[in-house]
Order: sequence, then structure tokens, then C-alpha cells
Amino acid sequence: MFVVSEVRADRGDRWYESEAPSNDMTLVAVSYGRCVYWLGAEQEKVILDKGELLLIPAGALFYGKGVPTNVHEKYVVRFSVAPAQEPYSLPVLGTARWVKSKVGAFDLVLERLKALHTELQDRIPHADAMAGALLLELLVIWNRELDRGPVASDVIRNVERMKQYILDHYREKVTKQELGEHIGKSPNHAATLFRRVTGQTISEYLHHARIRTAKYMLNESLLTLSEISDFVGYSDLSYFQRMFKRIAGHPPSFFRSARR
Repeated sequence: MFVVSEVRADRGDRWYESEAPSNDMTLVAVSYGRCVYWLGAEQEKVILDKGELLLIPAGALFYGKGVPTNVHEKYVVRFSVAPAQEPYSLPVLGTARWVKSKVGAFDLVLERLKALHTELQDRIPHADAMAGALLLELLVIWNRELDRGPVASDVIRNVERMKQYILDHYREKVTKQELGEHIGKSPNHAATLFRRVTGQTISEYLHHARIRTAKYMLNESLLTLSEISDFVGYSDLSYFQRMFKRIAGHPPSFFRSARR
């Protein structure tokens, strides 16, 4: 089992961090902008951009800082594996060297990190167990991508174009036929590429985009639940509530009451 000792959300351009060797591993996920780390006794420079993960092994000396005038956002998780447990046979946890890569399923990873952060910040019942489960899930997603190897740059470009199309039209019905036309591929080929890179079907990605917007509106707007449901593309309120709980882990009322 994982023991999560810290999870934090960083934002800014003046961030600086220096860590002496410890028994914790450190996972970094950049969701916006860029930051820089220097790792190990050799002070190896590693630049992290949006959509990339970095795992720093236990016992490593490192420091990092933001890029001046370049605001960045990231999540940082410090964790260890309980002594009596094997590291879940995940190769990424067994390396003595740092690991960094661009993650195709970064949206899935980011959702797990946000949920992990919420669990530990709000101290929801059984938060430690849930945090360990969320961390394991995102590491499995990442390790599967590492096992498959890098994806061709033209495939990445096409998937990014499809993702942007969905984000531009998430309030509507989006089909694989539309996405296939958008990138000049057959519908089935477009759907296969999308799932291979993102780890989600087109429909799953669409629902997640809708629920992310709904969560924001629950926190920041005075609209009723029915109005929010209709705005993000669900005409059936009960269906919206079911999808919301399935994806967010809590009913809409949880996020609205948390604002008060």
C-alpha cells in the first residue's frame, strides 16, 4: 500500500524547492506552463512542460524552480511504499533513476491527482486509503503508456485536434464520424487512435469535459442544478446526476455545499 505524505498544488513563477535525500518518492505533474528540476549529485537539468510527469526516486537529491515570467501549475505527490508490500510490480517504481515522459492520458491522470488532493485536503472519511488507490491507478495508467513506448508525433497531433474539437463542442453530441472528418480519417480509425492515446473513448472524454465544467459552475455560479445540467448538455437531470457521481465520485450537492 502507498503512504502519501504530501500532496500539493503549486501555481506561480517564483516557486523554488530544495529537497535532501529522503525515503519518499516524488511525483510531479505539470498541468500548465513549464518548470525546471536539477536531479541527483550531478545536478542533471530536467525541463518539465504541460502534460508531462516526472518521478524522482527515493534517496535522490534535487531542487527545482519556476521559469521567471512563466506561470506554471503542477501537482506534487510525495509517497512511499509500505515496507511489507511489493511495489505492485510496476517497473516505473523499481528504477533507481528518475523517469519523465509526455503522457497521452494526461487528462485521466490529472483527474486522479485532483481527486487525491481533494481527499487529503478535506480529510474525507478514509481519505488515506482512497489517496493510495488513486495514486496506484494513475501510476498504472502511466506505466502502461511507458510499456507501449512513444506514440508517433502525427498521431499525437491528430488526437490533440480531436480533443480540442470535443472541448469546443462538448455541449453538443460529438460522434466519431465528426472527429474522423475533422482529422481526415475514417470514423473507426479516429476512435481507435483516440482511445489508444487518451485511455478513454470519445464518449467518456466528452462526459468528463461536461462534468469538469459542471463542477466549476457549482462552485462559481448561482445557477440551479437543472440549469447547469442543461447548460453542459444534459437535458435529463437525473441522468446528469448519475453521470456526475460516477465521474466526480460525489453527488453535485457535495460540491455546492463545500462552497458554503
